[in-house]
Amino acid sequence: MQHHDSTVVSADSVAPDEIAHFSDLAARWWDPAGPMRPLHAMNDLRTGWAMRHLPAPVAQDGTRRTLLDIGCGAGLASEAFARAGFDVTGLDASQAAITAGRLHLRHHPLPQSAGPLAYRCGSAEELVAHHARFDAISALEVIEHVTDPAAFLGMLGRLLKPGGAMVVSTMNRTWRSMAMAKIGAEYVLRLLPVGTHDWKKFITPAELGHYAARSGLRVTDVAGMVPGLGGWRESRDMAVNYIAALVRD
Repeated sequence: MQHHDSTVVSADSVAPDEIAHFSDLAARWWDPAGPMRPLHAMNDLRTGWAMRHLPAPVAQDGTRRTLLDIGCGAGLASEAFARAGFDVTGLDASQAAITAGRLHLRHHPLPQSAGPLAYRCGSAEELVAHHARFDAISALEVIEHVTDPAAFLGMLGRLLKPGGAMVVSTMNRTWRSMAMAKIGAEYVLRLLPVGTHDWKKFITPAELGHYAARSGLRVTDVAGMVPGLGGWRESRDMAVNYIAALVRD
């Protein structure tokens, strides 16, 4: 993991092997019993928590606020944010995942009350180059897969409008996360395909806060996410999964 100045943008923020891995899973992304079932299980918690910390989907003048769901996969969170009323751009580097998202949306149209949802295959670098700006950004279970998390968060900061907010969910680098999220989930319980995560790329909350400060962002809230018999819930325990809210003042 390289920690250089976040203003230096790498050519490709997502490693090719990561793109290939998730492309192989794209066809079953929307299967709640398939390889993405942990994301299905935690989706209501993470999107619900996110929407409590992001700007309201519709501004006082009636216009929809724009939201970038980066690393969107096939759109589990993108669809939830669109249903809430955001004007959503779902961005992913995997064409297979984007195609799966578009197909799901075609066969399961959103209600008329939902905001627009457009999927795009590409990278954060491309959006930065085109001077794109968004009112809100979600980066859910993605920063632990990029080549340089400091530079990646710097790019997201540049894509966020002043006064905007973003949410980032990821995995803490602790011995518990090694035991539960890597060995347990991939090798013992088979909740995830082997190779889904690289424990060395997990990011501590302190590291995330450091990257944020270097990117002109401020962390306003952090919460743990833990599984239970009744589903995933918010917790003070951040040893494995956690979610953070960041703002650009």
